[in-house]
Amino acid sequence: MSGPLEGVRVIDLSRIVAGPLATQILGDYGAAIIKIEQPGTGDDSRAWVPPKAPDGSAAYFFSINRNKKSVTLNLKHPRGKEILTALVRQGDVVIENFKPGTMEDLGLGYDVLREINPRIIYCAISGFGNSGPDRERAGYDSILQGVSGLMSITGERSGRPVKAGVAIVDEITALYAHGAILAALRHRDRTGRGQRVDLSLLESGVATLMNAANAYLMAGAVQGRWGSAHETVVPYQAFRAGDGGYLIAGCGNERQWKNFCKVIGAPEWADDPRFDTNGKRVERRDELVPLIEARLAAGSRDHWIRELVEAGLPAGPINTIDQTFADPQVLHRGMVQEVQHPTCGRVRLVGIPVKFSDSPGEITLAPPLLGQHTAEVLGTLLGMSPDEIDDLKRQGVV
Repeated sequence: MSGPLEGVRVIDLSRIVAGPLATQILGDYGAAIIKIEQPGTGDDSRAWVPPKAPDGSAAYFFSINRNKKSVTLNLKHPRGKEILTALVRQGDVVIENFKPGTMEDLGLGYDVLREINPRIIYCAISGFGNSGPDRERAGYDSILQGVSGLMSITGERSGRPVKAGVAIVDEITALYAHGAILAALRHRDRTGRGQRVDLSLLESGVATLMNAANAYLMAGAVQGRWGSAHETVVPYQAFRAGDGGYLIAGCGNERQWKNFCKVIGAPEWADDPRFDTNGKRVERRDELVPLIEARLAAGSRDHWIRELVEAGLPAGPINTIDQTFADPQVLHRGMVQEVQHPTCGRVRLVGIPVKFSDSPGEITLAPPLLGQHTAEVLGTLLGMSPDEIDDLKRQGVV
């Protein structure tokens, strides 16, 4: 069976994380992704080592570049620009994450490309947005975790602000981008017209604040850091068990709170006037949490998880990454997949998290070597001969 986006062709000029992850998602769903890279260097993330893949290349690159074909192309060379515009004529989507104005300076901005292909969806990702006083500022994930306010609410209550353990703003931007591209393709289906789609790490980061944002906008409340705990629900956080292992558990309503009290051997807390509503538990969290941990000290992490889950309560271990990829449910859901790579042999990649009943996504291509598909794409799509491609190499075009 073919993926739901079979027949969609994406010209991917992006690099690093947000753009490549967005196009990887589209590729997982069956779109043909042509990844355009600078000859000789390629995507910045190819140099992000350690850790290394089996062939010595950057493992980071492997995480966001499967299901793509790599074409090297010098966009500063006149022939390189001609080749890109020829590809755009046959494309459905162009995505780039250069600083605003870069594509215009190259003579390849949206106004130029839509004249070549009025149906093109042009997605531009930037750090701070395409307009405004900060439009030209460089934007990396950690910087935007700070500027957006996300870092101010991440970390222990008495500690310093910390970033999330992954490039979360990049990832969220990628999710917004892939959804926006799908929406623009749906609009094109109805109208026949392409359009420009702009988004930024800043705006995605601000949108990620969600309830913390509305707490300020509607009530003037500025949320602080709560570590693993929740500002408005208690208990809902990480706890240390008797064997030193950590679990996370929560009670989202009073029924769950009563069951939780029974499981940990303190049924009297359910009706204790200090703790018998969530509001009271929030007010008295500094009193309640040590009492809970004292009870949990009587058993191991796995014991308490088993007891809580059997009681229908939300709970789970705080796994290390190796434990995550040994989890039977993770493996059952296909979240580890193997694919053949030209220089690494069989490699394991994270699986596709979305399952379609009639048009499933599939990992068909390993993350590509730099320029691995240049001759194939130029020959197949643009009808170039091997001699023409060799000549382009000699000129430094590809």
